[in-house]
Amino acid sequence: MKLRFVGFFLPGPVQNQLMHSSDGQGYSPSVPGLYSHQTPAKVPPHQTSGQYNYSGSQNVSQLNNYQGPGQTLNRPPVAPFSGSPVQQTGPVPQVLLPALQNSAAISSAGSFPPGASPPVLSNWQYSQTPVSQPVGSQTSHLAHMTGTGSAQPPSSLSGNTNPPGNYQYAASPGGPPLQNSYMKPGSAPPPVTQPLTPLHPPARPPLGPPPVGGPPLIRPPTLTAGPPNTQSLLNSAANRDAINFKYLSSLPLATPHPSPAPPNVKMNRSVGYSYPTLPPGYQNTSPPGAPGMQASALQYPDGSKHFHQPALSTNHLTASMGGLSLQQEGLRPVNLLQERNILPMTLLKAPVPNLHEDIQKLNCNPELFRCTLTNIPQTQALLNKAKLPLGLLLHPFKDLSQLPVVTSSTIVRCRSCRTYINPFVSFLDQRRWKCNLCYRVNDVPEEFMYNPVTRVYGEPHKRPEVQNATIEFMAPSEYMLRPPQPPVYLFVFDVSHNAIETGYLNTVCQTLLDNLDLLPGNTRTKIGFITFDSTIHFYSLQEGLSQPQMLIVSDIEDVFIPMPENLLVNLNENKELIQDLLRTLPQMFTKSLETQSALGPALQAAFKLMSPTGGRISVFQTQLPSVGMGALKSREEPNQRATAKDIHLTPSTDFYKKLALDCSGQQVAVDLFLLSGQYSDLASLGCISRYSAGSVYYYQSYHHKHNPVQVEKLQKELKRYLTRKIGFEAVMRIRCTKGLSIHTFHGNFFVRSTDLLSLPNVNPDAGYAVQMSVEESLTDMQVVSFQSALLYTSSKGERRIRVHTMCLPVVTTLSEVYLGADVQAITGLLANMAVDRSVSATLSDARDALVNAVIDSLSAYRSSVLSIQQPGLMAPFSLRLFPLYVLALLKQKAFQTGTNARLDERIFTMCQVKNQPLVYLMLMTHPSLYRVDNLTDEGALNINDRTIPQPPILQLSVEKLSRDGAYLMDAGSVMFLWIGKNCGQSFISQVLGVPNYGSIPQNMTHLPELETAESIRTIAFISWLREQRPFFPILYIIKDDSPLKSSFLQNMIEDRTESALSYYEFLLHIQQQVNK
Repeated sequence: MKLRFVGFFLPGPVQNQLMHSSDGQGYSPSVPGLYSHQTPAKVPPHQTSGQYNYSGSQNVSQLNNYQGPGQTLNRPPVAPFSGSPVQQTGPVPQVLLPALQNSAAISSAGSFPPGASPPVLSNWQYSQTPVSQPVGSQTSHLAHMTGTGSAQPPSSLSGNTNPPGNYQYAASPGGPPLQNSYMKPGSAPPPVTQPLTPLHPPARPPLGPPPVGGPPLIRPPTLTAGPPNTQSLLNSAANRDAINFKYLSSLPLATPHPSPAPPNVKMNRSVGYSYPTLPPGYQNTSPPGAPGMQASALQYPDGSKHFHQPALSTNHLTASMGGLSLQQEGLRPVNLLQERNILPMTLLKAPVPNLHEDIQKLNCNPELFRCTLTNIPQTQALLNKAKLPLGLLLHPFKDLSQLPVVTSSTIVRCRSCRTYINPFVSFLDQRRWKCNLCYRVNDVPEEFMYNPVTRVYGEPHKRPEVQNATIEFMAPSEYMLRPPQPPVYLFVFDVSHNAIETGYLNTVCQTLLDNLDLLPGNTRTKIGFITFDSTIHFYSLQEGLSQPQMLIVSDIEDVFIPMPENLLVNLNENKELIQDLLRTLPQMFTKSLETQSALGPALQAAFKLMSPTGGRISVFQTQLPSVGMGALKSREEPNQRATAKDIHLTPSTDFYKKLALDCSGQQVAVDLFLLSGQYSDLASLGCISRYSAGSVYYYQSYHHKHNPVQVEKLQKELKRYLTRKIGFEAVMRIRCTKGLSIHTFHGNFFVRSTDLLSLPNVNPDAGYAVQMSVEESLTDMQVVSFQSALLYTSSKGERRIRVHTMCLPVVTTLSEVYLGADVQAITGLLANMAVDRSVSATLSDARDALVNAVIDSLSAYRSSVLSIQQPGLMAPFSLRLFPLYVLALLKQKAFQTGTNARLDERIFTMCQVKNQPLVYLMLMTHPSLYRVDNLTDEGALNINDRTIPQPPILQLSVEKLSRDGAYLMDAGSVMFLWIGKNCGQSFISQVLGVPNYGSIPQNMTHLPELETAESIRTIAFISWLREQRPFFPILYIIKDDSPLKSSFLQNMIEDRTESALSYYEFLLHIQQQVNK
């Protein structure tokens, strides 16, 4: 091994490694023996049945079998509820997908009962698919749900008889009064007074979501511990065999396994008590200015300790049901071939679940948690018949302006399934509550009886935990596997000749200097730097040195760490040395002629340096790695970009994936910044971020002189990256009501044990998706719930748990399933599934699957819901945009054919599909087009004394363009301002600041700030659009003769391109297939 020292270094004390104390949280490695630093997780003493056990006894696949995100997993079986037998009318569905719950019979996650043989699903089964759905908080009124929590708390959480402890609450938005049930006992939802005959089977009148809530849901005065009985059963037609789909391939799944049911317990409690707002004493701890959830004001009679209140009156019920007449709009069939103007003029909002208004007010914000179907089918057979995917879309760590934070020594959770207490549980009395996921009856701990805000004892239902669907807990020590790690940031820079030529190092070092004091952290924050070309350079920042010292390791085959104690140093104590290094780094390699890139060995060195603590590695790479471990060769042939068979979407080596799994085991995430003009094999390099829960940034053809607009983009996005909040050593679990099953995950993470997602870092800009199925009939349930729990360490060293809970109604008819379809969430989930299909099969298979998704769902609607067959292509109103969105996906860089997209560009777009929250994914898929030469203040928003115009959204077709106007296209990561040849002189001079059309520069990317009303309005609107996303879209001002005009026209989704159909041609194709 060769070690060369440049300058001198002084030995220093070795840092103490963090202790690895253990806890039931689940930090044990997924691959036995893989992570030497890991200590097996401790099982909590006196573990109750059904508690998660993360010790090493689970069945774990071999390393090379891990598929990571998007992987279909064998899940633990779920016991059918034995409180009341579930009836089936008709054949049992052929496909049974396991549920996510932990039944009392399961002792270790991921294990199968003896003799259980996971059935193999045929083609793309639609029992699996996630998406996000509007959800908010609700108070204890729901009946069923199973969940997954992030950590294993001690079994003594329930039934605590200690005196009340100290509580601290940070601001919590209030929740409205809730009713204690959803429907009348033993009855189906009341029918609409004037049903639309053609839209429904004669057996049942239509029932759809009202504009705000749904019919009032009334809980019967007495309930048993089992699910409430409902008389209505599914029509035998809906209980057909599971239908095979033409979509994404499915993988083997676990089979159900019986387990004991909770005892029957009577619930005696009247309905309709209300919850108050939180007093001013609650303090807001969230970052200001971030978009957040609406807090609703609640009324509650002071001093009331009683649970008894009269039930809702008949008048109340009738008045609420009056809103149902508006539901018929959702059931109205739309002839897509005739109704061309179906695109809303404002951004499409998530559909509102058909729940009672008071319940819905408490539901989770759809920006955080969203489901593809807001009406959950009662059986898998009904879901199969609808031909729509079922899944969830999550944005769990989103920046929020209002986030209630609870500090308590007792976090109340279900003793059986570990669900966190939430607005949808049921209080049987002051001392007992029933879980809304598994229906277990739990004791209310003594400490939870006291409300420190009102200083009243005996009001557990008024606590913020049961008033907010989104809440954050300060976790006690039981939720820690080891002492919370310090924030550790390691920067790894490519300094080869190619890298220095791009000039990126100047931008990155200067941005780091400017934001060094804004890095999230505290007095323990550590920072370090590595550079590399064909060798690896470390930098000693030991206290007492007059300047940083470079240490060069030239033996890249066996990398070792020289002086590990001085390479990661305390930021506050060594700030001057760090600033000195950042100022000198860009000049140190200006004369380098070294062209080789040893990225693999540099990452190995970074991993070894970070392993003792965990943290974040930010690596900047500008070319294909060429020497050492992980060296790659070019696989792109420009002339064959169009042929799907020759496309290289899979990694060429497993080096980066294996290293990412090692990183994940040591709580290290790797973020990759690729700044390259040539092919760099992002399909292989991206694995280092995908499996370590990192992020990928791609700056195509970055050059500080030749492509200066990229410099601003890198500056803005790097500032956001460096200063946004971050969570370390995180895990996330998603739970759902008994009978539902989660089986496939999408996003950047590693699946550690069946349903536990390992997130060494979690950031507020990452989205996730899961696919689901209905494993057991939901016959006796009126609602189901979903809960995500994210356990993380904040940059301040606090262990926290962020919990989101969502409630949705269960329906029994196909028309109701279509009525509740969330077309954006469906599109987002299908996009995730299509990326997996592209990689596992071919790009053409994925494209066919997307088209088949439209054909099959509209065929099912035509044959099973429409009673009168009509000419044309009929779609339910809720799915009217489905063909348009799928066509937009087919034209997106991830899935398009033709030679336009470079391979790395295609892969990067696929990375974005898998890791972007839904709102950004939809904008990149179907851009928004606005006319901006005639902006007015009519209907404008007023934000912070700024007036933001709100022009209508136009269809993406050149038909909508006029040569007399100027049009802004917002495509998410890029914006185009197209100026028509005959655009008004006033706009050109007062907004663009040039005398005439001919004077507009070819490469104009900024609008001048002029003192004119037109300029102020235009800049305010564009700035407002940019502020709502974490990345920085470049603005290109283009004319008819601009070289970028082709990119602008490529985003005109409804028009024909060289390799894709127009929207109308696509509809004709769909109609032809539907009518077969």
